Amino acid sequence: MVASDGQDALAQEFVQFAVESGVLRFGEFKTKAGRLSPYFFNAGLFDDGAKLGRLAQFYSRRLLASGIEFDMLFGPAYKGIPLGAAVAVELARVGRNVPYAYNRKEAKDHGEGGTLVGAPVKGRVLIVDDVMSAGTAARESISLIQAAGATPHAVVIALDRQEKATEGGQDVNHSAVQYVRERLGLQVCAIARLADLLQYLRQQAGGELGAHYARVAAYRERYGVD
Repeated sequence: MVASDGQDALAQEFVQFAVESGVLRFGEFKTKAGRLSPYFFNAGLFDDGAKLGRLAQFYSRRLLASGIEFDMLFGPAYKGIPLGAAVAVELARVGRNVPYAYNRKEAKDHGEGGTLVGAPVKGRVLIVDDVMSAGTAARESISLIQAAGATPHAVVIALDRQEKATEGGQDVNHSAVQYVRERLGLQVCAIARLADLLQYLRQQAGGELGAHYARVAAYRERYGVD
């Protein structure tokens, strides 16, 4: 849903929800890449039923609007497990009932055994995750899905940080999302991007949140990719 002024209304609604939920915070945070980021997004803080349910609605709305076709959902351990389950429930609620599976980190040698749990992994598989830092989790999921004889088809995430990935401790000129799209061949759908966060902060000019705009913009200038 994009307004006539180019603003992505769903993304703006999501950023506001993330801020109000304390999931999106501002300050100084050290990333896995060793950068000092002026913002931090922690999807693990969607930590009650109401927040998780609303988060699933955002995933569902973005997915259905994207036109991406898929036959089932896959939630990579660990954060992708509750996310995938919640999205499956929400999709079923709005009339799009699809199978769901996830992986465990350690294989079991009893019960159903193996590392995959849930529906048989087959057809075009949509991976559900929170953010993409290096594409490592996506590669692991792709391997599991292919090993099961299915097709890793697309990934949906909550936030695209739109920043350079690192390889061997060095910045590279593509983001993890671009890597997954261009090198691994999967479609990637994000509820919101860093550009949407900047637009949200710009609209809060003069307020407490608006004060963070300059630092987030400077971070994007230094590390950002489109």
